Amino acid sequence: MSGDSTKLEKTVDFKSNRYLAFQIAFFAGAVVVNFVLPRAAGMLGLPLYLDNVGTLFAAVLGGYLPGIVVGYLNNIINMQGNPGNAYYVVLSTLIAASGTWFGRKGFFDRFGKALLTIPVFAFIGGVLGSIITWLIYGFGMGEGISAPFARALYESGRLNVFWAQMTSDVVIDLIDKAITVVLAFIIIKAIPEQLKPGLWLTGWRQAPLSKEALNKVRKNITRSFSLRGKIVTIISVIMFCVAVVTTIISYILFQGFAMKQYTYSCDSAAKLAAGLIDPDRVDDYIAQGESDPEYTALENRLYSIKNGNQDIEYVYVYRFREEGVEVIFDIDTEDVPGQDPGAVIPYEEYLLPYKEQLLAGEPIEPLEDDTIYGRLLTVFEPVYDQSGRCVCYAAADIKVEDIRIATLNYMTKVFSLFMGFYIFILSLCIWLVDYHLIYPISAMTLTTRKFAYESEESRENSVDLLQSLHIATGDEIENLYDSISKTIAETVGYLEDVEAKGEEIAHMQNGLIYVLADMVESRDKNTGDHVRKTAAYVRLILKHMKEKGLHADVLTDEYMADVANSAPLHDVGKIMVSDVILNKPGRLTDEEFAIMKTHTTAGKKIIASAMSLVSDSGYLKEARNLATYHHERWDGKGYPSGKAGEEIPLSARIMAVADVFDALVSRRSYKEPFTFEKAMDIIREGAGTQFDPQIAEIFIAAADEVREITIAHESMLGQGIRTFAEDVAAMES
Repeated sequence: MSGDSTKLEKTVDFKSNRYLAFQIAFFAGAVVVNFVLPRAAGMLGLPLYLDNVGTLFAAVLGGYLPGIVVGYLNNIINMQGNPGNAYYVVLSTLIAASGTWFGRKGFFDRFGKALLTIPVFAFIGGVLGSIITWLIYGFGMGEGISAPFARALYESGRLNVFWAQMTSDVVIDLIDKAITVVLAFIIIKAIPEQLKPGLWLTGWRQAPLSKEALNKVRKNITRSFSLRGKIVTIISVIMFCVAVVTTIISYILFQGFAMKQYTYSCDSAAKLAAGLIDPDRVDDYIAQGESDPEYTALENRLYSIKNGNQDIEYVYVYRFREEGVEVIFDIDTEDVPGQDPGAVIPYEEYLLPYKEQLLAGEPIEPLEDDTIYGRLLTVFEPVYDQSGRCVCYAAADIKVEDIRIATLNYMTKVFSLFMGFYIFILSLCIWLVDYHLIYPISAMTLTTRKFAYESEESRENSVDLLQSLHIATGDEIENLYDSISKTIAETVGYLEDVEAKGEEIAHMQNGLIYVLADMVESRDKNTGDHVRKTAAYVRLILKHMKEKGLHADVLTDEYMADVANSAPLHDVGKIMVSDVILNKPGRLTDEEFAIMKTHTTAGKKIIASAMSLVSDSGYLKEARNLATYHHERWDGKGYPSGKAGEEIPLSARIMAVADVFDALVSRRSYKEPFTFEKAMDIIREGAGTQFDPQIAEIFIAAADEVREITIAHESMLGQGIRTFAEDVAAMES
């Protein structure tokens, strides 16, 4: 955690046993609230549910898993009074999941925003709840909180049964969820702010991530599908496959069971009806009908058989003749009046295949066919006289649609229970995956991605940051973390060794440059401390050009170091010039000067030869430019190539100013030194002709620093020969 939350952690120990007890008590209290409020509303006669207040504030303060667990327990507890409550567990889990999402988005930070969540919860409880009720029980004007209002809407004549019940459920639930949200908001605000962070259920197996880090983890962009997404998908696919297989098996088993059950009901009703018929009086029943007291008594008992089993649709007694079906008894229903005794009705199409068996009085299997009264399951039970002759058939019908509705009701219950269980399992798996897999891996990823190698301090800080994660999942993730930590720590150690060796090599390399420059300088008795002073002037010019932002695309730290370190090699080609010419006390002849000028091309060849011996020529590229072109002029009248303007490499243009200035202020066997001011005037006059005007201007503007360099080197010359270490230190200062 970060920011203010870090301060809260210092105030409250969320891992203490005391706080754990408070957390358990809090969520147990949420379950109690869900238990008490509905019963209190019932005792007060309020048409409200109020069974999700605890679920909502547990979800907002505790997260997905606690909210869903509280919602799940709510339905399990309420099952004790009404087992049908179990079928609405999916609604409780959906409300918990929605409440957690709204809580994370800050909807319960302010009362106005909290009210915006009411339609969502009302949709879940009202619309989805009403649909589940319809699929399980069918709509009617029976019992329930919304029943009186639904009955009033239906009796108004404006809505049919379906929409009357749906409207009633939605309106009641809208009011219920409004009160639920208000009560939950009040409870949430009543919890002290310093306690709220610890109510969110976590399972850290490492040092907790800050809010910023968690946001980065949740927004993590991957090349294809995130690991979290893959795991959720795998779980969902597995659960879906289990659901499909379970549903198919349940459907087949229930369909078979329902068919057997309904067939048994039909068979029982038909047998009971057949047992009431006196086979010797069948003709009397037909002839006398309801005028016969015994007929009326039998008819009433047949009504009792039908009414005793709500699944039975029709009960009747028929005698089958060649010309048609003769009615003996036919019980009236609400929708279809029975036929009068003695009436002969044509054979329906579904009976024609069985006509011969029926005429012969033979038993037939239960029939399932389309009739003029719909698709029916029919059982015919023969009535035999004392001689064993079938005199008629008693029959009972059940609408097959009732079987389908029963199957649909059953499958809805299975689906609702499964979805509630699925949401619970999914939230549990995601919670475990987040804290045991996603967060540890993401923490390692974020830390190693930000690993800094540019300095010893940054490397040490990066290693400390990685080791401070303290990942302790106890599995392969922890092994991976330990391996990464060890490998990176060892790598940083190797880097520090390599860096130290590199510094040693760099010192040695720079020292060797000065040794080589000294070898050349020792042959030229006129140059004095020339290579050291020109190198210092070059460093000065580079520094001020960087400060002014000139040639920003070129003047990188690496480039500046290459130019400054290779500056002493600008006259390395003089090693190829004769001592006679190099140390001539007077002015050179044209022929001698021509030979002297070859020190530029000779220097180019020497450095090019050195470059061919190494794979990474590095600073030698600029050393070659300095040695070759430091006598070129801005106006193109220099040597050896006659380059002009920006055709001349930048490093050579800088060296041209430094080289000429040092030659002007230095004593030579053929001349006295110019004064500092005179030398600066000559540089000023040469700007735009001999020198790059920008570089000349920078050099002149830094006159005070140039003077300090000149005086410092004159002082060092007066002290005698310096050591190798002093040369290197002077070069790097």
